[in-house]
Amino acid sequence: MAAAGAACGGDASRAPCAFSPGGRRSLALCGPDGRLRVWDTPSSRLQHEYVPSAHLSAACTCLAWAPPGGRQSPSKEGPQRKKRKSEAAEAGEQFDLLAIGTAVGSILLYSTVKGELQSKLDGGHDNRINCIRWHQDNGCLYSCSEDKHIVEWNTQTCKVKCKWKGDNSSVSCLCISPDGKMLLSAGRTIKLWDLETKEVYRNFTGHATAVSSLMFTTVRPPNESQPFDGITGLYFLSGAARDRLLSVWQIRSDRKDKNAVMSFTVTDEPVFIDLTVSESKEEPVKLAVVCRDGQLHLFEHILNGYCKKPLTSNCTIQIATSGKDSDATPKPVPILAAAFCSDKQSLLLVYGNTLQPIIERVSLNTTESHVCLVRDVQKTMALQTEMSVTKVKTPVVNKEAKVLVPGIPGHSATIKSQSSGMQKLESKRKPGDKEDSIEDRLGAMDIDTVKIKTKGGLPQTDSFAVLLVQGLESNDPVILNKVLQTRKEALIKNTIAKIPVHAVIPLLHEITKRLQGHPYSASHMVRWLKSVFTIHASYLSTLPDLVPQLGMLYQLMESRVKTLQKLSRLHGKLYLIITQVAALEKIQDATDINQTAKLVYEEESSEDGSEDEMIADKDSDNWDEDEEKGEQSDEEEKGEQSDEQEMAIEKEINGESDLDPENESEEE
Repeated sequence: MAAAGAACGGDASRAPCAFSPGGRRSLALCGPDGRLRVWDTPSSRLQHEYVPSAHLSAACTCLAWAPPGGRQSPSKEGPQRKKRKSEAAEAGEQFDLLAIGTAVGSILLYSTVKGELQSKLDGGHDNRINCIRWHQDNGCLYSCSEDKHIVEWNTQTCKVKCKWKGDNSSVSCLCISPDGKMLLSAGRTIKLWDLETKEVYRNFTGHATAVSSLMFTTVRPPNESQPFDGITGLYFLSGAARDRLLSVWQIRSDRKDKNAVMSFTVTDEPVFIDLTVSESKEEPVKLAVVCRDGQLHLFEHILNGYCKKPLTSNCTIQIATSGKDSDATPKPVPILAAAFCSDKQSLLLVYGNTLQPIIERVSLNTTESHVCLVRDVQKTMALQTEMSVTKVKTPVVNKEAKVLVPGIPGHSATIKSQSSGMQKLESKRKPGDKEDSIEDRLGAMDIDTVKIKTKGGLPQTDSFAVLLVQGLESNDPVILNKVLQTRKEALIKNTIAKIPVHAVIPLLHEITKRLQGHPYSASHMVRWLKSVFTIHASYLSTLPDLVPQLGMLYQLMESRVKTLQKLSRLHGKLYLIITQVAALEKIQDATDINQTAKLVYEEESSEDGSEDEMIADKDSDNWDEDEEKGEQSDEEEKGEQSDEQEMAIEKEINGESDLDPENESEEE
């Protein structure tokens, strides 16, 4: 026995999908274009395609298959009469009914046998339908909505059977007990209702966000010696939005069941959960969890009481392309859903995109902790397109028309068959032509949102939001640098306002990493940080693990705030010292200036004239004295010369000769 279900709770970015009960023969999937498609799982062929009249304004929010053999119990008492052929056919068609919840509060019942809409349930809700569950015995339908109410529907009369308030906030998920007497509902808290009295039987608290998944994991209590009342001792599983833990609860008789008994940890928020229900004490529960990041986690555990430590997965499955043809590197292929087959030893994997998914059956191998399946998605899609022969008419797509592919808003690509594309390339290619390089091919692709410009030449805010989400998911530094280097406040605020909420925490982690880098980058990242906290404060306040998520950012800001006062004091002291030094240098420069005048102008006065005359007289007197001295020296020289002449004459008279040295010496 297996139970499968996509995560409820009204996530607009996820396409609702559901496997048919029993042998998992069909897969119902509602794409982002509002069309309901039913695929045959063994052959991967498209069986039905239904387009609601209001598929654009009232998008599909949840899906639920009717249980096999579930039909309305006969109301008339007395001997049972023989059924007609038409009644027998209607009873056989009951498990082919598919309930579709819409965003406007109505429920559509689609018959896969007739291929048309059978009935419409209106008047119960006035807001978005979050979850739909069929009763396994009486054919009733239960639904919950954003309007805080739970409605019980009579599918035969298409009228409301009962309606009651389920929570103070929106009710996001439902689950019916194995015996059909109890109902689990969840908003922020999980409540167990008695379906007869519509009263709360138990309350369970432990999730900080809206619960997105609820399902029972056991049909019998582990202690079989005690009498079983249909609910006491059973385990059930719950998962919440933006929560990476799946909690397991036990309904106990002593009412000490307000906390979870164990938990399973995954890598990202769960979007699809399937499990095999344990029917005995020794039989383990097998759990398959598809996360938002496209990975599949497999768990196998025997539920036998309290377990404090979160349990990790036994095996993780990923799918990637080979990367041998045109792509140089392998690319991950997201897994959309997974379900256990009837033998419990194999899995049905749904991967690719929601418009044309690929369904494959693989055998379980939990001996390896991590398994990566290499698949050529393009060849498989081309083979399915050529081999599939269905009643669905595919419209002819014009060459200039573009079909939007589900994913990040802003990415667009046309859907073309592989064979036609290869024929066109072969016809155009000539023997002498060279094949285009990968760089040329990438340049020709129309997915570069940076090239999208407005009339003013500035990039659109939508492209910045798309680029930011793409860079955060791929951890591409080039894309992140292009976006985060924006300085305009208005562009930053609009970009932050348009990113999805699941990208807020990765963006904060990236900003924290950049705050630890260069001071210029840190001062620039503060603008982004301010916008994130201003716009997404309400979302961040709902996260249960906000403190550990932003612990590094908090410590970084605390350390800088602690040193701010000391740095301010140091800055003040350094400023005083620098100003004093500058003032002293100015004073020294002023004293070193050469103060000698280059030109002096003096006015004439009487005193100055007398002084000049005195100076002139003194000069003239000096000249006279010098002349007298010169005349005296000349007279002395002349007297000496005459004396010498007289002495020479006397010597000659006395008969003395100059040649006698002795006489000469004696005379001397």
